[in-house]
Amino acid sequence: MQPIDIHRYAPLFVVMNAASGSQDSQAVRETVEREVHRAGRSVFFRMLEPGQDLSTVAARAVQQAVEHHGIIVAAGGDGTINAVAQAALGKDCAFGVLPQGTFNYFSRTHHIPADPVEAVRLLLNTREAYPVQVGLVNDKVFLVNASLGLYPELLEEREAAKQAHGRSRVVAMWAGLRTLLHRHRHLRLTLQMESGALGKRQQTIKTPTLFVGNNQLQLEQLGMPEAPRVSQGQLAAITVKPQPTWRMVWLGVKGLFGRLGEADEIVSFPLRDMVVQPLLPLGRRRIKVATDGEISWLTPPLRFSVASMPLNLICPTPAAFEQSQQQSTGT
Repeated sequence: MQPIDIHRYAPLFVVMNAASGSQDSQAVRETVEREVHRAGRSVFFRMLEPGQDLSTVAARAVQQAVEHHGIIVAAGGDGTINAVAQAALGKDCAFGVLPQGTFNYFSRTHHIPADPVEAVRLLLNTREAYPVQVGLVNDKVFLVNASLGLYPELLEEREAAKQAHGRSRVVAMWAGLRTLLHRHRHLRLTLQMESGALGKRQQTIKTPTLFVGNNQLQLEQLGMPEAPRVSQGQLAAITVKPQPTWRMVWLGVKGLFGRLGEADEIVSFPLRDMVVQPLLPLGRRRIKVATDGEISWLTPPLRFSVASMPLNLICPTPAAFEQSQQQSTGT
């Protein structure tokens, strides 16, 4: 798919979650306003206030961006970016990011600067938005990953730790290891996938978690061989064979050191479309699913797929990124 053009005076519509990340949102807002006005452009903010629904705020901002031929911008962590991307997918507007999260996998993958000044200047000076792949689980967007089982529990523990001890990678990693020390229930999942000329193939597995990745950087950091498939129009699925608690902790350590893909206990495979039917306890109709760190309850079956339409992202071209790297290193 071809990039879309951006008008040189396109206004910016910024959705900002004041609770995201460790940076001061007011300082970021002032930086954005200063740079935008210096460039002779317009910017409109939609600040997420306590009690407001992020998806509703994002949908209204996207509607305004489309009506005014503007740029929709997500300012926050991966969860905020996900909500705005959900509203922007399939809409005729460019999508920008001002990263303010802890890991910022999406922005780092696409070489979007973490510095607010550099990030907003990228939004102002770029004249094309480039198509990037979006993952779906049923109708929920995921740009980084989607998961069920142990991984959503890990995310909830991590968020609680951040609330108590602040947002940092050390806190996040410690919370993850602590979650692995607990006993966890195994899921029984029936997986159905397309298998070329053979039609559909189906298998039933028992696993503590199913993780589907859509971010090459995160998969590379885990040491997964499927990481390059994400840039080739596929997703990467990871499951774990049932293990004792101490072994799960060891797998977590291997993941921290980028060697998870070497473990015999890990089963991973690429996919474009997969239907998952979990065996739920009697009386339960929904299952907890995490998408880019945000928890929701979805009704099975769960269909994991690559969206038919991309997100039109404002990011450096490979040539521009390489040039900036050379300038920063003095080569």
